[in-house]
Amino acid sequence: MIQATGSQIIVKLLEMEGITTVAGIPGGSILPLYDELNRSSIRHVLVRQEQAAGFIAQGISRSTGGVGVCMATSGPGAMNLLTAIADARCDSVPIVAITGQVNTSLIGTDAFQEADTFGLSFPITKHSMMIKNPADLLTAIPLAFSIAAAGRPGPVLVDIPRDVQTAVVEFEAWPQVQPVTVPRHSAPAERFATPADRIPALISMMADTLRSASRPVLYAGGGCNDGASAAAIGEFLAAYGDCAVVSSLMGIGVVPRSAANNFGMVGMHGSSAANRAMHDADVVLAAGVRFDDRATGAIASFCPNAKILHIDIDAAEINKILPSFASLVCGVDHAFPLLTQALRFAAPDAAAGKARAEWTATLRRLHADTESVELGRSSAVPADSVNPRAFIRNIPALAERAGVKADDIIVTTDVGQHQMWSAQYYPVEHARQFLTSGSLGTMGFGLPAAVGAALANPSRRVVCISGDGSILMNVQELATLAELNLNVTVIVLQNGSLGMVRQQQQYLFGGNYSASIFEKQPDLLAVAAGFGIDPVDASADAEWYRKAFTAGPHFVRLHISMEENVLPFVSAGKANIDAIRD
Repeated sequence: MIQATGSQIIVKLLEMEGITTVAGIPGGSILPLYDELNRSSIRHVLVRQEQAAGFIAQGISRSTGGVGVCMATSGPGAMNLLTAIADARCDSVPIVAITGQVNTSLIGTDAFQEADTFGLSFPITKHSMMIKNPADLLTAIPLAFSIAAAGRPGPVLVDIPRDVQTAVVEFEAWPQVQPVTVPRHSAPAERFATPADRIPALISMMADTLRSASRPVLYAGGGCNDGASAAAIGEFLAAYGDCAVVSSLMGIGVVPRSAANNFGMVGMHGSSAANRAMHDADVVLAAGVRFDDRATGAIASFCPNAKILHIDIDAAEINKILPSFASLVCGVDHAFPLLTQALRFAAPDAAAGKARAEWTATLRRLHADTESVELGRSSAVPADSVNPRAFIRNIPALAERAGVKADDIIVTTDVGQHQMWSAQYYPVEHARQFLTSGSLGTMGFGLPAAVGAALANPSRRVVCISGDGSILMNVQELATLAELNLNVTVIVLQNGSLGMVRQQQQYLFGGNYSASIFEKQPDLLAVAAGFGIDPVDASADAEWYRKAFTAGPHFVRLHISMEENVLPFVSAGKANIDAIRD
């Protein structure tokens, strides 16, 4: 028989799951677990605010496909985690959050630092658990990882009272655990929720529809932003031939930006060519997307004449926003090889193929013309203003000059104008290379997510692109970054405003700039230096990159004009093809 405390069970099972790093802050209700954690093989990252622990876990998960782990004590500690947990739920990111709770005898008495973490977390997690018996941990911890990683991924919270952590339990053997050091994929047959007897007919229907299409579009989303799915989609595109490709914000990187028919992001700030392609399409192959409102604009004008072929692992997304002509509920990485095989073994439609080639050529010309105009657009005020679009696009090329390969860069962003410029112009070539807060749009995401990505990918360089509004949301994590001495380059575009808010007030509220312009601007270079990170002023040093891409952490500040706007811009209720362009 084995005897162990609740804390010992938790730590042992985390090790068995392959977890090597967790992030968090200790407190009274979770101290027994921390006492045991300090005796384990697991590295603990001490953050300065619990929200950052959740985003570090996300950075680990988003960059690797594994499950990230974060910890917090009861009450305010757990509540500080909730924003990061909700963000993970919105973007389908698998993390496990372990929170301490007051002793079971004190629950419901308004004890010190007591809060109903289980109740608060329930609407924003994939699953939540409250553990009352230490023996239950033997099944609860493995179950938490299984739920987080299986199907459509998401966050799982496990709330554990202090006395459950200290209680001793006796059991016969440790449970069998499948480590999650790599993305957990079930067997191919289990990846299909669509009944097996219907799959061949549906694949055949989709293949026939694609063969006869004159204006097909592959619409790639976050549900296929992993290596296996990206490879399967690449093989599909090679077999199919000419096909327009667009992505959601979360789908950036599924198809290389350099691909000839990749017309970029669709939606509110999508490229002109991408939005035109979706509007004019006769067939849309939607892979791992949910037709988010920021992507579709006015839904009736999104793809009004297209047959939609929808592939998604979550059945709830099928027909939720737009009706599909045919659909498969399954993982993208298992559906596309079947679709590719069906296309290869069928006679091509020569007329349709010719029409597709002509249409994609037209879109390429449109994309080249409009992107050159949009990329070259820059405010003339002040006179020394740097064009943020060109600056962001050139980051990997400058990194190459400094000895960092572009393919070795992982990009994280915060939320705002800099996020959209990065989505529009940073040359993302690979899945999991571009990490950003999509659905929840959480300012403060970028820096701690960069820390997590760097921890999980020590041989790569992580570039965090932020703004002077977003960076201050979690600026305290510069201390964590300095302690860890990670290869992270933080680049802040400083314009003295909440840029996206100011922009919308310009276009939608007649220039009534309410609470969007900072009256006092901090010296961000001095702030970074105060945290022990080497600062570089890109506005004054044309060769800033030679310092910013050397080993260890660096902080880069670039002044840009407050008048710079993210264009195209589709205002609420408008069709994507009716975007504001100047």
